[in-house]
Amino acid sequence: MSASIVLHDLAWAPPGGSPLFSDLDLAFGPERTGLVGRNGVGKTTLLRLIDGRLTPQAGSVTVHGRLAVLRQIVQVDETETVADLFEARDALAVLARAEAGEADADDLAQADWMLPSRLEAALAHLRLNVTPETRLATLSGGQRTRAGLAALLFAEPDWLILDEPTNNLDREGRQAVIDLLAEWRSGAVVVSHDRELLETMDAIVELTTLGATRYGGNWSAYRSRKALELDAARRDLADADKRLNDLARTAQQTAERKARSDKAGRAVAARGDQPKILLGMRKDRAEDTGGEQARLAERRREQAEGAATAARERIEILQPLTVTLPPTGLPIGREVLTLEAVTAGYRPDRPVLTDLSLRIAGPERIALTGPNGSGKTTLLGLITGALTPTSGSVRRPVPFAMLDQQVAVLDPALSIRDNFRRLHPEVDENACRAALARFMFRADAALRIVGDLSGGQRLRAGLACVLGGPTPPPFLILDEPTNHLDIDSIEAVEAGLRAYDGALLIVSHDEAFLEAVHIERRIALKPPEPPLAPAR
Repeated sequence: MSASIVLHDLAWAPPGGSPLFSDLDLAFGPERTGLVGRNGVGKTTLLRLIDGRLTPQAGSVTVHGRLAVLRQIVQVDETETVADLFEARDALAVLARAEAGEADADDLAQADWMLPSRLEAALAHLRLNVTPETRLATLSGGQRTRAGLAALLFAEPDWLILDEPTNNLDREGRQAVIDLLAEWRSGAVVVSHDRELLETMDAIVELTTLGATRYGGNWSAYRSRKALELDAARRDLADADKRLNDLARTAQQTAERKARSDKAGRAVAARGDQPKILLGMRKDRAEDTGGEQARLAERRREQAEGAATAARERIEILQPLTVTLPPTGLPIGREVLTLEAVTAGYRPDRPVLTDLSLRIAGPERIALTGPNGSGKTTLLGLITGALTPTSGSVRRPVPFAMLDQQVAVLDPALSIRDNFRRLHPEVDENACRAALARFMFRADAALRIVGDLSGGQRLRAGLACVLGGPTPPPFLILDEPTNHLDIDSIEAVEAGLRAYDGALLIVSHDEAFLEAVHIERRIALKPPEPPLAPAR
């Protein structure tokens, strides 16, 4: 039987919460499918229902084929190795005993002599220069993710289930994942906001509060189709608004004719030359006609309002978000940061950065790039003052704001609205709410406690609170800003940053994002050279 995943009448809700899914029907064939949608709509939950980590409250999930699930490896035991990801520790131990001449007959019978070469090939496919004995604790987060992907390939599954597989990866790691999916020819369901990765998909499934919709083709094809749907929704809204205006005009004309007719009827009655019974019949007939016309007009008005509401809802879902920002007032060429001959690190004998000089002037847009371990975090610590250089100097002549991936600028115990008012005490309530609405925190959404937000929602809240004030800081530093944002939010941030007139320094491996915000210069860091072995 061909590999397939079928969801039928699926329903699920968090304990005490509103339903995420209700009567959801969706099918995945043996193709690469990107699953997209706004943060909080239930993409990760849907993956967990598919792989069995969650049980649906109603409906069914039917899977034909073997699943392999990539889980984000955050904490590991000190003893865990790469071999554990491949579930190959015992098999490698058998080979070790055989090579040492300590294997018994059972060991020799189950020995997989090709296992080491197959493990090596799987790791090399993901561009990992590690051995099965390498401890996971010594690897970066990106290296662990790539090792996990290599283990999935090694298992030769029918389905890959991937949740944000390029998060926390450097450029080389992201490209390895993109290449892997580009050549994958079985089934895959991939939750991602990485538009480069989504270009390798065969289909896109968009998850919204209204359900799921499948679009054939990759990300570009999906966006083209959405643009057509947006144009159609705008036309429908314009038609509905026109009908409402026409109905209002007709109702006004009808009311004016009735007023004239009533006035004429009263004049005839006042003359007293018509029988009362005839006048009464005319009055009843006019009232019946007027009542029927009023009921018909009301039905038409309700239909037109319903059509307008439906069109507005479609536009709300389809319309790319836009963000507008006040000016910073940063003059062209004004120095915002200077580093002179800086050396820094976390151990005096092992500097991460050596003799680094750098100058940024407004309104430059700079990308800070380099593989994991090249010193990007160290440089950000120097720029923000969190780290003191061993030698050299750092000047910061203008106010700046830094948004890291933890969004430490926000108090997690406060609401988004209260954080905004804390950072901008001079702003009144209306201006506060308007600023937060530009970043999709409307009405009660602005009252949510920051500590309860998802990673993507928290970063969006940080952007709203930092950039939404009356005068944004003239120098803005962003550390991997797209890691946890959904694509709609990324595009909203891109729109805001394009309108931002201050200096930008962005750490990001997301090439589509860097291109969209019009990066002008790149600072590429390289990993420090390993220390020389002591002479013997």
